[in-house]
Amino acid sequence: MTRIGVMTASAVLAASLPAAAQGTTWQIDAAHSQATFQVRHLMVTNVRGDFGKMSGKIDWDGKSFATVKADATIDVASVNTREQKRDDHLRSPDFFDAATHPSITFKSKRAELAGPKKFKLVGDLTMRGVTKEVTLDVEATDIVKDPRGGLRIGAQATTTINRQDFGVKWNRTLDTGGVVVGDEVKIMIDLALVQAAAAAPSE
Repeated sequence: MTRIGVMTASAVLAASLPAAAQGTTWQIDAAHSQATFQVRHLMVTNVRGDFGKMSGKIDWDGKSFATVKADATIDVASVNTREQKRDDHLRSPDFFDAATHPSITFKSKRAELAGPKKFKLVGDLTMRGVTKEVTLDVEATDIVKDPRGGLRIGAQATTTINRQDFGVKWNRTLDTGGVVVGDEVKIMIDLALVQAAAAAPSE
C-alpha cells in the first residue's frame, strides 16, 4: 500500500472511532497482557517463558498510529518458564540480575506507519542497565466496548534481540559443539489496553 493509502486508511479508522477514544491515554491491563520470549536451548529445542507483571501506558491522538507513544515496565522477578530452578537462575546475576536490575523498560521514540493498523515502534529497551534502540513490529485491533461500557484496544508487538547486547552473557559450551543457550531471543508482547479515565477539569 502506498503512503497515501496508509494515511487514508488511518483517516477512515479515526473517523470510525468513538469521540471519547480520540486523543487520549490507554493503560496496560496487566491481567490480560503478557510479555513472552523464546530462546534456543542445547541447540535442539526452544524454551519459552513470560513475565507475569507489567505496567505502562500508551498515548495516541486517535487519528494516526504514527502518533503512538509508549512507556512500559516489566517486573523481572515475575519471569516464569514453568521450571523453578531455571527461573531462579534467570533471576540471578548470570542472566537478568533481578536484585540489581528489577525492571526491564521500553520507552518509544517514534512510530512509523506500515499498513492498516500496523506500525513500527522504535524506542529504547533497557535491560540490566544497558539501553539499546529496538524496533517493535506492532499490529493493533479495532476498538471495542467492554461489558462495563469502557473502551479497549489490543496490540501485538514482536521483535528479536541479541541477549549479548544487553550483558546477558552466561553460557556453556557443549562437548558435541554448540552452546547451552542461544543468543537470539524472540519477543512477543500481547497488550490489552483500556482507556484511562479522563482527568477532572481544574477549577
